[in-house]
Amino acid sequence: MPVSRSPRRALAAVFAACVILPLSACGSSGGDSGTADASGKVEGDITFQTWNLRANFKPYFEGLIADFEKKYPGTDVKWIDQPAEGYADKISADAAGGTLPDVVNVSPDLVAPLARAGLALDLDKAASQYKKEYLEGAWASHRIPGMTGTYAFPWYLNTGPLFYNKSLFKEAGLDSEQPPKTYDEVFDAALKMADKTDGKVATLANVPTVEDFGRYGVELMNKEGTAFTFNDAKGVELLTKYKELYDAKALDPQALTATPESSGKKFLTGAVAMNPGSALDLGNFKKQAPNLYKNIGITDQITSTGHVNMYVMGVMVNARTKRAPAAVAFAHYVTDAAHQMSFAKQVAIFPSTAGSLDDPYFTEEDGTDETRVRVAAAKSLKNAVNYTPVLFSEQMKTELRNEVAKALQGKESPKEALDNAVEACNRLLQQQG
Repeated sequence: MPVSRSPRRALAAVFAACVILPLSACGSSGGDSGTADASGKVEGDITFQTWNLRANFKPYFEGLIADFEKKYPGTDVKWIDQPAEGYADKISADAAGGTLPDVVNVSPDLVAPLARAGLALDLDKAASQYKKEYLEGAWASHRIPGMTGTYAFPWYLNTGPLFYNKSLFKEAGLDSEQPPKTYDEVFDAALKMADKTDGKVATLANVPTVEDFGRYGVELMNKEGTAFTFNDAKGVELLTKYKELYDAKALDPQALTATPESSGKKFLTGAVAMNPGSALDLGNFKKQAPNLYKNIGITDQITSTGHVNMYVMGVMVNARTKRAPAAVAFAHYVTDAAHQMSFAKQVAIFPSTAGSLDDPYFTEEDGTDETRVRVAAAKSLKNAVNYTPVLFSEQMKTELRNEVAKALQGKESPKEALDNAVEACNRLLQQQG
């Protein structure tokens, strides 16, 4: 996935499209294709596909590939990089056409249909010796409800704080040194901000997504992975709060059509008082909005569960590769501790390997805001959760967003909207099966 300045984009939950692969188009999985033998000699030609990384990281990947080929004489890695736009469609087309690369950069929602179609190698069977090298939550992130196995090596992680504009807080009579820590405090501050500014300054710029329901403590799905459940009392409570904010203009009026980019611009221009972000944002603030940078406040993600949201990228091995030993060895090489650490020092992302977050780079502050954000994020990642359900496809995200919009506009009650969203998502879920 493209690495970019917001964690909402940086790790795919950039809301990468999850394509529902028709199993007939992929052909029969040909028995237990998820257990290709990876124990032979590491040799031969393989293809490696990344997701919009060539433009910024070409020297890194060329060096990594050269080192791998030197370590394993007789191997040849062909690197393919696909643009961010249409990545999921490209994977779907390759899967249907039998041209899926040997090693593929994926997010959990992209790996789910591939695993169900018998195209993703089960690493619990083919590469279980590597499991202990990764954070438990990261390794589990590419498991699919209703299936046994793990279908991608975890690669880089991201999370981020909430940024807030201290000067806007002061002007609204709020304590700029004591930002909101709970949902109730956020909602209370937002209503005060809207009242004080006659609705000119909103506190939040985005409607709630499935991960927001997760952070609020809503049970998103049943344990069997057969039905979504985010229309429970707690889910309705959260959407009701957002409706109150929307009516008071404490939620930006354009939130219904907002993108991470547009929300970021609103925060830059002072039209919005709080916005999620990452360490990468600070340099952007410094350059584009020096006044905001001088007044930037940094606080933790709001969560009712004690676990922040984590975005995770993975590296999947094609179950039908003819070079399973080389493909597994390379996927592991890309994601091992040493290479994840070197990549993390090039861009503000975090390794998924066990022990890496204890490195001084992620634990020792030097007085800069950038380091402060990195250290705080690394600490929170140790027990972070990827709230977006693996089976929650792009179509489902659209259904939820549409129903949330109806509730905020008063066309449906929050309960009706979430009931409708769950019904639509469960129907789509059955079609996946």
